[in-house]
Amino acid sequence: MLELTVAGTRGSAQNLFALSVTSPTNRDVITGSLTYTINVTNLSVSPVSDVRVTDILPASVQFLSASNFYALSPTISTNETNVVFFFPQINGSDAAGMTLTVLPMAVGSITNTVSLFATGMTNVITARSLFAVQSIQVSIHDPAMAKEGDTYYLFSSGPGITFYSSRDMTNWELRGRVFPGEPSWAKGVASRFNGHVWAPDIAHHDGRYYLYYAVSAPGQNSSAIGVIINKTLDPDSPDYQWKDQGIVLRSMPNRDLWNAIDPNLIVDETGTPWMDFGSFWSGIKLVKLDSSWTAVAEPQEWHSIAKRDRSVLVDDREPGPAEIEGPFIFKKGDYYYLFVSWGLCCRGKDSTYRIMVGRSKDVRGPYLDKDGLDLAEGGGSLLLAGDKNWAGWGGCSAYTFDGKDYLVFHAYEMADNGLQKLKIAEIKWDATQWPVIDENALDAYNSVLVK
Repeated sequence: MLELTVAGTRGSAQNLFALSVTSPTNRDVITGSLTYTINVTNLSVSPVSDVRVTDILPASVQFLSASNFYALSPTISTNETNVVFFFPQINGSDAAGMTLTVLPMAVGSITNTVSLFATGMTNVITARSLFAVQSIQVSIHDPAMAKEGDTYYLFSSGPGITFYSSRDMTNWELRGRVFPGEPSWAKGVASRFNGHVWAPDIAHHDGRYYLYYAVSAPGQNSSAIGVIINKTLDPDSPDYQWKDQGIVLRSMPNRDLWNAIDPNLIVDETGTPWMDFGSFWSGIKLVKLDSSWTAVAEPQEWHSIAKRDRSVLVDDREPGPAEIEGPFIFKKGDYYYLFVSWGLCCRGKDSTYRIMVGRSKDVRGPYLDKDGLDLAEGGGSLLLAGDKNWAGWGGCSAYTFDGKDYLVFHAYEMADNGLQKLKIAEIKWDATQWPVIDENALDAYNSVLVK
């Protein structure tokens, strides 16, 4: 929630500056970044030199980025406790604007304090703002989950890949983010990359955890899938250290009619790793990985496993109307089940996401729906769609924990202005081995974000 900005008292009789800080205007959810706007106005007609603006970071946030909007650029320095904008000079009657973006790490009130001092001043002036992070449930996109020991770990799209831990799959504690900053190569792939890492997938192999993720920008296929590796998922362990392995594969406009996002790792019956991925354009692809699990195998082997109709006249640089993404392959019994999301995500109440499914006895496909139609030819059987309470369901993953199968996904709650929420539902199987979800269980599951 937003509170009124309170400006501090100006120091000395000179009345050199007015200082204000404006609270974030975005939604008060813990998985979203918060951006503060700081404004400094030189009230005199003469330049003032050596202007130092310091934002004292609240203990309950992590710093993401800082920007300046004044013509005379400052030096910006950061540490774990504050961010300092140092202006060599602010001209007479000028206003200097800055922004500071942070990631909230706890539920509750966040007080942001900004101070200013400059040549000719005898006292520091301050300004404060108050913002309340009020999330009760886990607000999440594209969840991926793993279990290590007696603890479940949940990863999601967000700044640096936000992650949580739980002992019961209901009560979740926010544990931070995987990347303290961002992948070092991200801006070289997507110039509009804004720090939000997309659609992670987690897999365990040879005593290590492989976390696949995507870097992109909305509406573009200037994208890449990377992987980062750790011995453990427990951030309290002395062995906890993520090591980025860089790019696994990349898509480029005007070269590729596919999009390198939404990765999922599946291992076939021979132990060979495959990656399925894709969003819009020509749909969902499957590519064989090499034995390192970090690169495409040579010679390369690719398959197109799901798509929707796209006119050949659509510009290759455009996503087009083929609304399909978020693939996840789950092995159960004799079949590989391919779950995909049709429709549009991330539009709150206007989201049209729905989960479709097909299956194959070969990981390479073809994946057929209940009517025998190939998903690569537009097929797909509906598993879940929106209703009066939820605008859309999608971005799913599937797992077996302690002998039960679960579908993990996000949905947009109509009663909460279309806010995305974590959903976990047990998968049942009918007599013909098709997955079934009890839709009544969706309203029954409510995650709890531990304060």
